[in-house]
Amino acid sequence: MSLPAINQEYLVDFLVKLLNIPSPTGFAEPAIAFVEKELSQFKQLTLARTRKGALIVKWEGKNNENPVALTSHVDTLGAVVKEIKSNGKLLLSKIGGIQWPTVETEGVWVFASKGGKVRGSLMIETASGHIYGENGSQTPRDGAHMEVRLDAMTTSEEETRDLGICVGDCVAFDPRVEVTNGFIRSRFLDDKMCVAVLVAAIKSLTEAGQGPARSVYFLISNYEEVGHGAAAGIPSDVVELVTVDMAVAGNGQESDEFHATLCVKDSGGPYHQGLNDKLRAIAEKHGIEYKTDVYPFYGSDGEAFWRAGGDVAVSLIGPGIDASHNYERTHVDSLTATTNWIMAYLLAG
Repeated sequence: MSLPAINQEYLVDFLVKLLNIPSPTGFAEPAIAFVEKELSQFKQLTLARTRKGALIVKWEGKNNENPVALTSHVDTLGAVVKEIKSNGKLLLSKIGGIQWPTVETEGVWVFASKGGKVRGSLMIETASGHIYGENGSQTPRDGAHMEVRLDAMTTSEEETRDLGICVGDCVAFDPRVEVTNGFIRSRFLDDKMCVAVLVAAIKSLTEAGQGPARSVYFLISNYEEVGHGAAAGIPSDVVELVTVDMAVAGNGQESDEFHATLCVKDSGGPYHQGLNDKLRAIAEKHGIEYKTDVYPFYGSDGEAFWRAGGDVAVSLIGPGIDASHNYERTHVDSLTATTNWIMAYLLAG
């Protein structure tokens, strides 16, 4: 059976919209709601929420026994306000593994807990070259020396608090999305590109009048970046879990921006050999070129489910990203290959 055509324009457009919705871990509700609304158009799907706020979607297949599941996460790196300084600027506590030097001078939104949002930018405290000279460039790029300069009339802690900003308020960094020559460049492609891939696979199969051979659950998780996204939410009757998350490209890696990748092992250990072999066979049957790789500093929602006691086979596939947890980039070829792999897996049963 040939795979349905993929609407690449739809895939990229959905991804760009999702990337532009701020959703740091703990504050991912707007992004979850966006995905939920998009999937609600497919009447064959049953949508529900977990108590933790994740989206769980069921698509009944021809065989309702031994269902499978796929998971991707919509939460991203970000920060919260840790301290309001005496000069009205903000110190931050990071969410997930954000690297401070990569967001220096980036625009931010501070979501005030008392309502509204305030624009600003993340600056090193010794940013002025005409004051600090070369010494300013030697300042450590860390949470103690980087501060949010608010675009508001404030020069004191009191004036900043009067803006409605409190300690613990969410701070989201601009993604800076750009699409050119088939490349998508943005922060937080991890893992919004994989959510887009799942949605595109559902759309393509539906429009082709096809459905999964076995019933399948899709978990769109919202706490992956802090390690417990899919620890709950996967139904107990699931026998296989395919985690769809970024493949990391770099020196010494097989992964690149143009292929899908099967991760055999990451920092949490090896994935399930039997399910890996099944995914390899499916890809090869459909002529889907893929890489295999090992990720040295990486964890996934599949591992979170395993650590929570999930007794299922777990594998990890995904499109390639350059500069992970930095200013990331992928290519539409990688997204398309991963979408095809997912559709082939669903049809295979």
